[in-house]
Amino acid sequence: MTDSVRSLSSLTRRRAGQTAWYYIAFVTLGLAGASLGPTLPGLAEQTDARLGEASFLFAGRALGYLAGSWLAGRLYDRRPGHPVMAGMLLAMAVMMALVPLVPWLWLLAAVLLLLGVAEAGLDVGGNTLLVWLYRDKVGPFMNGLHFFFGLGAFLAPVIVAQALSYSGGIAWAYWTLALVMALASAGLFRQPSPAIVKSDPATGSAPVNYRVVALIVVFFFLYAGAEISFGGWIFTYATAQGMGETPAAYLNSAFWGSFTLARLLSIPLATRVRPSVVVRAGLVGCLAGVAVLVFWPGSETVLWAGTVVTGMAMAAIFPTMLAVAERRIPITGRVTSWFFMAVSVGAMIVPWIIGQLFDRIGPQAAPLTLLADLTLAAIVFATLIVYAKRRPVLTASTHT
Repeated sequence: MTDSVRSLSSLTRRRAGQTAWYYIAFVTLGLAGASLGPTLPGLAEQTDARLGEASFLFAGRALGYLAGSWLAGRLYDRRPGHPVMAGMLLAMAVMMALVPLVPWLWLLAAVLLLLGVAEAGLDVGGNTLLVWLYRDKVGPFMNGLHFFFGLGAFLAPVIVAQALSYSGGIAWAYWTLALVMALASAGLFRQPSPAIVKSDPATGSAPVNYRVVALIVVFFFLYAGAEISFGGWIFTYATAQGMGETPAAYLNSAFWGSFTLARLLSIPLATRVRPSVVVRAGLVGCLAGVAVLVFWPGSETVLWAGTVVTGMAMAAIFPTMLAVAERRIPITGRVTSWFFMAVSVGAMIVPWIIGQLFDRIGPQAAPLTLLADLTLAAIVFATLIVYAKRRPVLTASTHT
């Protein structure tokens, strides 16, 4: 009995150490993900490009993320996970260190494309290995993982603001983040990897309703485009409206901070409220938060309020929409890959559209585009709910 207790205690400590490093890794993922928005004007100046041209950086990064998402799953199925994740973190550190040193837009886009590949590899790895570590008990640990991503996204604009205050430029912000990623890479590399879980053969699950899948894919495309665009463009929008760079960086941080806090609060909420209700409420909140920016563009108070409301409203939509999907279709690896590819494409196209319109019609292009995008997302969601009511709701789904 004593040996069994010691073995269990050792397993628990090992899992705790592995989980802690996953959380640290996802803090760095959030730091990287939220760093581009508040540094975009500085990068445009660095490469002697207009903001519309600099918006291609979003597209390059999202294209890399799309490719990385497709490749990473196969890699983790064949190799021990922690060396792969550590390699992704090290690659992120190198790319982040290079960003403030590149004077040409095309080369900077290539650096961010490689950064996107590494980010996707880290994202897929963290989610996959955590499931392998805890199996059917992964729920609360997965919520924690995404909370720490939000924490990193909240801290990134603060670091940028401090770099702008002390050095007048963005270089030290990127180099600080690169150092954190390199240290996380070294720590994770020393942890033992979970055993690779092989996929089971087909289990004969219910046939997939591809119309429902298509509606959910379109919804994820629109929603992800809105989330990434708001986080990526709110700094530039605020400075174009006359706000200083440092307060605009804190405004950017307020978006991710409210997003992170609301995501934490939504965990117990999800056990008491139907997923479709949570998504509906989130969409209404998003539309309200963006609409005030459209109709009261000159008020700094409204800008802060709209940013915080939008951040809080967005927090629960993505994970809860996955729960909505589970109730309507069997969730297979293939179906899940379509969802995340839609997320990648939306994150690539919508910010690019805002960039093209920003130069042509001014800063109001950002909230107007977001309002149109979220309105379409609400229409798609309503169509999904009406259509799905005619189909049986699944009581269980197949997970791969």
